[in-house]
Amino acid sequence: MELLQDAEFWVRIALSVFVLILIFAGVPGKIWSSWGASGEAVRAELDEAVRIRQEATDLLNSIKAQRQQAEAKAREIIAFAEEEAVRMAAEARSKLEETIKRREELAERKIAQAESSAAAEVKAAAADLAANLAEQVLLDRVAKTTTDTLVDKAIGQLEGRFN
Repeated sequence: MELLQDAEFWVRIALSVFVLILIFAGVPGKIWSSWGASGEAVRAELDEAVRIRQEATDLLNSIKAQRQQAEAKAREIIAFAEEEAVRMAAEARSKLEETIKRREELAERKIAQAESSAAAEVKAAAADLAANLAEQVLLDRVAKTTTDTLVDKAIGQLEGRFN
């Protein structure tokens, strides 16, 4: 009888009675059904999270593909720009060579003109000098020679005939 005086014994009996009352009242079923509803909500949220994760993965893959396309396009643009720069450099080089060639030809023409002009001036100066020297020589010869009397007499006769 000592068992009836033990407090733990009475607590065990009270707890057992309480659990039996809860079972007869259907509390465990209600708990399971509420847990089931919240479990369904959790499952729906998990399904939604999986769907969102899949969409995010698809979006990430799409963005990666777009980035790769953009990088490829950038590489194409860079390659085109490099080709264009090489072409433009070659074109500029050929134009520069043409310009240099034209300027050389122009300089050569100017030099030839200057040479011919200088030669003409030298010839003209030589001709003038030759004429002046010839004049001087003739004047010196004329001054040194004495007049011929026969020539003077013939000139005098000519004057009378023309009058």
